[in-house]
Amino acid sequence: MLVYTALPMIWMLLTSIKSGFAAMQFPPQWWPSEPTLASYQKLLDPQNSVGQDFLRFFWNSLFVSVCTTIMAVVVAVPAAYAFSRFSFPGRKFLFFAVLLRNMFPAVIFLVPLFILMRVLGLVNTHGSLILTYLTFGLPLAIWLLKGFYDNIPVQLEQAARIDGATRFQAFLLIVMPLSAPGIIATAIYSFIGAWNEYIYAATFLTRNDQLTLPVGIQRFFSENTTDFPGLMAASFMMSVPVVVLFLVLQKYFVRALTEGAVKH
Repeated sequence: MLVYTALPMIWMLLTSIKSGFAAMQFPPQWWPSEPTLASYQKLLDPQNSVGQDFLRFFWNSLFVSVCTTIMAVVVAVPAAYAFSRFSFPGRKFLFFAVLLRNMFPAVIFLVPLFILMRVLGLVNTHGSLILTYLTFGLPLAIWLLKGFYDNIPVQLEQAARIDGATRFQAFLLIVMPLSAPGIIATAIYSFIGAWNEYIYAATFLTRNDQLTLPVGIQRFFSENTTDFPGLMAASFMMSVPVVVLFLVLQKYFVRALTEGAVKH
């Protein structure tokens, strides 16, 4: 299973350090006879058009993903806490409504959301993607965090309140630290979802200066030829932030999985 999972990444990395001719050879060579970093140099060189486009797309994706992640966490943390701790009329219905969104494929909302964004004047802006990704990411974030809050004993908050803390202080000083793995796992999910999204980005954005990486990478395809080493190098660099983020925060992610953030 590990080999099956790692094989595409290894092939992508090896192809990215081949020349254009070597990448098109058949039968294909696993290890290039003359490895080169020319594709990476071209992507990271702000002096040429390819590098300028790639760096712009990378920044656009990073901006949209970070904004989406921050807004999803800021909204989901109190919303999930309310669903977990408070009893109010329509609570079950509202929580079911939150989950209902995830029961349908994202593509069926494409046309309605595009019309809405056009009415709001947000087409060809990053705001359209951030709002759209929030509609997809928030239900999952609320669902994940609610399951995590449910596993934190209420008695801990009650003890803090007996000692004089307000409900907000008990939440801030007791619940937030204990739920940190769940919050981090939720942030990772939101970031990856926004970072990799393609369909809505390709529909809402048409201006070159607004494109995100999943859409911008298509520039390596043309009618007559394809720059496979450049395409693989761009794809590998696109995967780097997600891999680094996961490696740095994996201990929190594993804790969230084992402590119940995703089992409810």
